[in-house]
Amino acid sequence: MAYCPTCKKHTSHELERVKKKKASELAWGQRRFRRVTAGYRGFPRPKPEGREKATRRVYLRYRCVDCGKAHQKPCIRAKKFEFGE
Repeated sequence: MAYCPTCKKHTSHELERVKKKKASELAWGQRRFRRVTAGYRGFPRPKPEGREKATRRVYLRYRCVDCGKAHQKPCIRAKKFEFGE
């Protein structure tokens, strides 16, 4: 049960994890990256030093069973995330 802003009441929701969508090749940052890496130049940014972060951001999408509308809450950080069956 979670609050649905469309129904304006608590209803049962389905949870789904938000996946990262494919980056657009026409985005300004990607066009600049292609221009900088073209030819006989090296990589434009320094390699990240140090270790990976201990936790990852997990985004959850709540879909209302009654109206079918989805809403998203701010992300949570978790070392390990899995759905309970």
